[in-house]
Amino acid sequence: MTLENCAPSSAKRSANTRSGWQTPATQKRRAKRRSCPLDTDELAFDLCWPDAGSTDILADVKVLPRPEVILTHESDLDGLVAGLLLQRLARHLFGAEIPLEAFHYNNWRLREPREKSGWVCDLSFETRLDKADWVVIDHHATEAQPKNALFIHDLGKSAGLLCYELCKEQGLGSPELDRLVHLSNVADLFLEEDPDFVPANDYANLVKTYNFWNLHALIEGQLERLLNHPLLEVMAVKRRIEDPMGLEWSKANVQEISATVGYVDTVVGNTNLIVHQLLEKQATKYPILMTLFRKANNTVVVSLRSRNGEALKVAEKLQGGGHANACGATLPRSVKNIPDAIDYLRFVLEVSPKKDAPLNSLEGLFAGLEIKS
Repeated sequence: MTLENCAPSSAKRSANTRSGWQTPATQKRRAKRRSCPLDTDELAFDLCWPDAGSTDILADVKVLPRPEVILTHESDLDGLVAGLLLQRLARHLFGAEIPLEAFHYNNWRLREPREKSGWVCDLSFETRLDKADWVVIDHHATEAQPKNALFIHDLGKSAGLLCYELCKEQGLGSPELDRLVHLSNVADLFLEEDPDFVPANDYANLVKTYNFWNLHALIEGQLERLLNHPLLEVMAVKRRIEDPMGLEWSKANVQEISATVGYVDTVVGNTNLIVHQLLEKQATKYPILMTLFRKANNTVVVSLRSRNGEALKVAEKLQGGGHANACGATLPRSVKNIPDAIDYLRFVLEVSPKKDAPLNSLEGLFAGLEIKS
């Protein structure tokens, strides 16, 4: 049940704003702590929405439960921004330093929500997160509808922006954070028409280049230190010199994975921008383009891009996730290098595994293959 269907007319919210569901028991318990009226006959929802014409932010963020942990996405700037903002919000509301954990999609699927309460950001809502005193703040498409958890969701805003709006409700905004969150939002939603699109991608490329936890350590968890960071000069040089060279080289080095998926080899430049330009210019015959990256721990990450929503289905087949046109997955541990990854992906995407066949190793994959007729 969505808020549009259950809220009184005076509390109706606009389209593309937050969605929240609570059980009647939870609503009764929390209504005692709130100043807003609650219809105890229908007990439809636990949120107060502002009057028409005002901001669509949660009117009383204090209803958020104290989390035991904050969980975020490890792969991009949006996850870093959202996670650190939620830590700041929890520190303000509860006077406590809540642990922050970050995950790539495949590892995230293995992480059970064992705590009694938690906040999740920039990771898609799933039924396993539908627990009382859990909060999910996200902007990815999902078919799951929460019945117990609080779900704050907007497809048109990055997770970092959604978290920042909650922070601003508590007086935690600043001109520095305004700027940084804006840049993160532009990069994550790939808003090409925004005048800050180029510098925004330089900021986003910091996480891609130096990785989540390295950057976290470098700024000591203080987001404001990212603004005008000296490493941005490195990103600007790479953009001016490497990107044009990388685009021309990659255009001539696209390998077929399946009839609809092409692997883009890269040597220099911003991989995301290179792939984006290949898709925009229709420089290849493939509607889905993927890149591969081998991490220091020998795991291989696949990134997928498309223009019409095709990429996400491929990512989900690889036990990954993300946006319709920008998503990814981590390949099984048995895939140690890029050539193995290409072989693995060709088998997975060109053949159908038999029912219940495990795909967590190359041996298991090959043992369960059923060639398409």
